[in-house]
Amino acid sequence: MNIKPIKNEQDYAHTLSLIEHLMSAKPNTPQMDALEVLTTLVEAYEEQFYKIDAPDPIEAIKFRMEQEGLKQKDLVAIVGSKSRVSEILNRKRKLTIQMIRNFHTQLNIPVESLLLDYKIDCA
Repeated sequence: MNIKPIKNEQDYAHTLSLIEHLMSAKPNTPQMDALEVLTTLVEAYEEQFYKIDAPDPIEAIKFRMEQEGLKQKDLVAIVGSKSRVSEILNRKRKLTIQMIRNFHTQLNIPVESLLLDYKIDCA
């Protein structure tokens, strides 16, 4: 198998089809080695051309709420009050450091996501 760098979308599509063909490779075989190299190439290409930005803090919180089946009232212990939860989720108020700590420890939301800057709606 001749492995080449991924330079464009055609190379990318071709490499993905090669990976699909090699998915049943047995460990410690040349096919498995090729699969590992091709996967690394695809990961590098996707990191460069298909990078997904981290969600802003409010979207991260809403996503976790959806994952866990939480309602706004479930966040009162994290934020402090029912009205404060509403203000945060409706982008009327920014998160405080204590809220960030609470979301991180109680809902396991990465601190990196919670620290990102976001706009609030002043209207």
